[in-house]
Amino acid sequence: MLGSARAGKTSLVARFLGGKFEDSYTPTIEDFHRKLYRIRGEVHQLDILDTSGNHPFPAMRRLSFLTGDIFVLVFSMDSRESFEEVQRLREQILETKYSASLPQTQGTKVKKVIPKVPMVIAGNKCDKDMKTVTVEEVEAYVNSQDNSCAFVETSAKKNLHVDDVFYELFNVANLPLEMAPNHHKRVTAAFGSPCTLPPTQHSNTRTKKALSIKRKLSDACGVAVHVRRPSIRTDLMIMKTKTSSLGDGSSSSASNAFNFSKLSRTTTANCTIQ
Repeated sequence: MLGSARAGKTSLVARFLGGKFEDSYTPTIEDFHRKLYRIRGEVHQLDILDTSGNHPFPAMRRLSFLTGDIFVLVFSMDSRESFEEVQRLREQILETKYSASLPQTQGTKVKKVIPKVPMVIAGNKCDKDMKTVTVEEVEAYVNSQDNSCAFVETSAKKNLHVDDVFYELFNVANLPLEMAPNHHKRVTAAFGSPCTLPPTQHSNTRTKKALSIKRKLSDACGVAVHVRRPSIRTDLMIMKTKTSSLGDGSSSSASNAFNFSKLSRTTTANCTIQ
């Protein structure tokens, strides 16, 4: 989750994870969250890194560009400066990913191919009366980008289109759409950490028959409320793995972690959101 301070990054995460909204503002330094799913018999772990809008540590910020697989770039519809910051962030992420994908051999000529990085640009605070950014100009900008970039106008305060932000994100990233809030049972942070996984689909026949089709496909396991962020060493190892394979992998496997800012697999498919 990236964007200017006060754009609403933390509020969007709170809505996504627990359907909550806090009207008071507390500056974020860095918050880490984890959500678990069972989708078609496989357990998925979604890690979300909510970053500071003030980015006091440039090296940490660049590391988050490298280790994150999919990104939500948040701006406020009543702040043109925050929209311009989102455009700068997108360019910085793409340039960082491109630089990391270059061969380490000196003097090798490589045709510049900008990587496709799944991103959703979220125009938050669409409920504001005084807007300085129009939907049309944001859509024009997004249409000038590749098809891995999408735009959603949203309001965390009014709970408008918040689900659509994450639905579009999982869509452009080719992740299971059952991960989106409107495709699974909404869970609360009261589950605690670690979360108890639900029974497998073969362990309780009566329960299985009672579930809707969507619940059969996807059962949200819970939200880990005191989860620890992976260490800097872990981030560096993830970065090394990705750069050694000349690029940021766009799909997950049983043996490789895939970051939403990280989704892991127990048979575990791993993804990280920044």
